[in-house]
Amino acid sequence: MERHNLTKVSEFYLMRFSEDPDLQPVLFGLFLSMYLVTVLGNLLIILAVSSDSHLHTPMYFFLSNLSLADICFISTTVPKMIFDILTHSRIISYVGCLTQMSLFVLFVCVDDMLLTVMAYDRFVAICHPLNYAVIMNPYRCILLLLLSVFVSVVNSQMHNLIALQVTCFKDVEIASFFCDPSQLLHLSCSDTLINNIVPYVFGTLLGFFPMSGIIFSYYKIVSATLKIPSFEGRYKAFSTCGSHLSVVCLFYGTSTGVYLGSAVSYSPRKGMVASLMYTVVTPMLNPFIYSLRNRDISSTLKRLHLWEI
Repeated sequence: MERHNLTKVSEFYLMRFSEDPDLQPVLFGLFLSMYLVTVLGNLLIILAVSSDSHLHTPMYFFLSNLSLADICFISTTVPKMIFDILTHSRIISYVGCLTQMSLFVLFVCVDDMLLTVMAYDRFVAICHPLNYAVIMNPYRCILLLLLSVFVSVVNSQMHNLIALQVTCFKDVEIASFFCDPSQLLHLSCSDTLINNIVPYVFGTLLGFFPMSGIIFSYYKIVSATLKIPSFEGRYKAFSTCGSHLSVVCLFYGTSTGVYLGSAVSYSPRKGMVASLMYTVVTPMLNPFIYSLRNRDISSTLKRLHLWEI
């Protein structure tokens, strides 16, 4: 396959979901609707938390920031995809591709870190209820948020630096609907160790440690909850974790499925559908999960006449 010098590669070509012209209006309407629902749903969560003083707690502070991260997360990929469908284009510039990749890694990592912090918050609330206000004070909440953003920025810039080291490409066709970091590095002519190992090391570390923290937190939560004598007490304790646990399973289930599937037998079409699940569907479902399973959020939205269930 012909090699391209970096100086000559000014753009890449993204893969479409379908080349059928008759399906383009359907795909345009579908993805536009999903994007608007996601943005609106997460904005409602932010509005509910900010407008109700009863929701000014650490749990809802992290939830509102998770909603903001989800808006930014989906905005890195879907608007470009909608624009491409509308203009019948597959082109993305080299700079645009690196920017999209960097922002994608940033916000998916922020999501990951915030879900871990929220698990820690639930662990403190259930296992150390008397010290909850002291441990999860405003200073520590802001510190945990800033730490999550800092780790995400470092991870994003590391991916960006690795991509900038690529001096030539085997092809300009990216087998995804966005500039997936793994797909972009796969196009590198030089099969260097750093290009192959470093992204997976960062992915493993930022997947393994947060997930380990979540598992440990819920292990402690379950152990503490089972010691509660009454069924009502156990149910109340578990109910505060239901929404978060659902989002964790959805986020990690879809993202892990993508990378495990690509490692076993990668198919571009199947990979695109799997990527769509955690880049578009998961951020869209998060507001519904928290609104339907959380009485505080749903009651606030009803009081604001913004949600009817």
